[in-house]
Amino acid sequence: MLLARRAHEPDAGLWDVLGGFLEEGEDPLQGLRRELLEETGVEVEPDGFLGTFIDTYGDGATAAYVLNLAWRAHIVTGEPAPADDVAELRWFSAEELPRPEECAFRWVAPFLARHVRATP
Repeated sequence: MLLARRAHEPDAGLWDVLGGFLEEGEDPLQGLRRELLEETGVEVEPDGFLGTFIDTYGDGATAAYVLNLAWRAHIVTGEPAPADDVAELRWFSAEELPRPEECAFRWVAPFLARHVRATP
């Protein structure tokens, strides 16, 4: 699993799945491809939908509720390199995933436990 260490708040310095916000009217799969290209410099192709996960973005009364859509994808072209909003990229095996307290947002650690550790 390729994870990104967040360079900016919220949750700067913590591990996160790759992705971002959709542009208005953008197809989610096009958004997935665009965000991974922006964050890592690689072109990807989705392999399968993993699910939806509700969380908040930010803290306190100003936190916005977000619906996270997750896919498994493979790299088509390019070598991953962190963009300006990513402090570090790292490949993790199922056995060495970050501890829950090292993960950004509330949904990321349970997602990794369910979908990465459970995958053969």
